[in-house]
Amino acid sequence: MHIVHTIAELRERLSSFRRPAFVPTMGNLHEGHIALVHQAKPLGDVTVASVFVNRLQFLPHEDFDTYPRTLQDDAQKLQAAGCDLLFAPNEREMYPQPQTFKVVPDAALADILEGQFRPGFFTGVSTVVMKLLQCVQPHVAVFGKKDYQQLMVLRQMVRQFALPIEMVAAETQRAADGLALSSRNGYLTASERQEAVQLSLALARMAEQVRAGETTGDIEQAAIDVLRRRGWQPDYMTVRRRADLRAPAGAGEPLIALGAARLGRTRLIDNMEV
Repeated sequence: MHIVHTIAELRERLSSFRRPAFVPTMGNLHEGHIALVHQAKPLGDVTVASVFVNRLQFLPHEDFDTYPRTLQDDAQKLQAAGCDLLFAPNEREMYPQPQTFKVVPDAALADILEGQFRPGFFTGVSTVVMKLLQCVQPHVAVFGKKDYQQLMVLRQMVRQFALPIEMVAAETQRAADGLALSSRNGYLTASERQEAVQLSLALARMAEQVRAGETTGDIEQAAIDVLRRRGWQPDYMTVRRRADLRAPAGAGEPLIALGAARLGRTRLIDNMEV
């Protein structure tokens, strides 16, 4: 596996390939990321991953400065997974001048749920992903379903800018007890890690209740109440349409249960398709 740190080096390495498959990450890799690489590998003629902690998507009070940087370990994991090329730029390479041109996604999708609690988050994500896509110019890009709203925002961005990129959604990877794999799981204490599975269990219950025909509002409030009693601080536990993440409007629509809640100092998100 080759490791490059500049856009010029990246483009030189990719110049002889026609169909790169791309997995963008912020590093601190776990088996969920590695599953994305495995899924990407047969989809192109070269497999590219990036590691870049993107300042633009962190709010001032969030964990940008303390977010784990584990490049050496990440590179070993990617090489073992069969990744061909790792793009690991520093901040000066990605943003040699202030990034005043930004991709601002549709507020109807980006200012709800995660966007309500993390204002500007999806602008930061969209901007860096657009820039990475321009650097790599992939044939296909693979993103996980755990960040479901992010996947929807990025799919819409690629569609509206007519980028010639196939966006592939990878299933959420989970620990044996059902906890969705996340880099931020490393912030959990031992006791919090045991408790953390309650978020996925709550979402699974919500999905079952929807299938049983229970009222959406009651389902959502019950899930919030259960987590609060267990010491969580929920931001939202909700059932939405998969198509646009709006409230359900009628029977027969494909739905998804989504949740975000803080356990101690760690904020976790997850979702379950109904």
